[in-house]
Amino acid sequence: MRHILRQRELIVDPWRYLGEDVADAQPLIVPLADLKKSPEHWRQRSGPLGVRLSPADRVEELVDELAHLDLIAVEFPSPGEGRGYSQGRLLRERFGFRGELRAWGAGVRQDLVFLLARCGFDALELAAGEDIAAAQVAFNRYDVAYQPGAAQVSVRRQRFFSV
Repeated sequence: MRHILRQRELIVDPWRYLGEDVADAQPLIVPLADLKKSPEHWRQRSGPLGVRLSPADRVEELVDELAHLDLIAVEFPSPGEGRGYSQGRLLRERFGFRGELRAWGAGVRQDLVFLLARCGFDALELAAGEDIAAAQVAFNRYDVAYQPGAAQVSVRRQRFFSV
């Protein structure tokens, strides 16, 4: 049983990755390559659908599928791999993805939690051995930021377009 931080709370992860035991109605996360091979097949399944992105995957390849996705899991294979931050911001700000945006992999560490949240990630699958309590505290590590995060940019855009 896997645990994640979702909306800063520790929960049992209801999602399964392709290859794990999955009932048809269970939420399923598939790699982008599998989704691209047969998008209609995946759209027809009865449960919620998510996609897994690697650092080399282009977010633009998901544009036609965003309306059908409930979750996007962005891989951080190491702490020094930063492309996932850009993928997260693009998904939230440019493409308006409102579903769950999850960071997962060996690079998801408690010292990066604050930055991940600022880029729009609302769920974290911490790397093995990470201290979950320390990760929860890390959300509030800083109380001032020099530039707006993904949530603040979206609010500002909504105000701008509603005037």
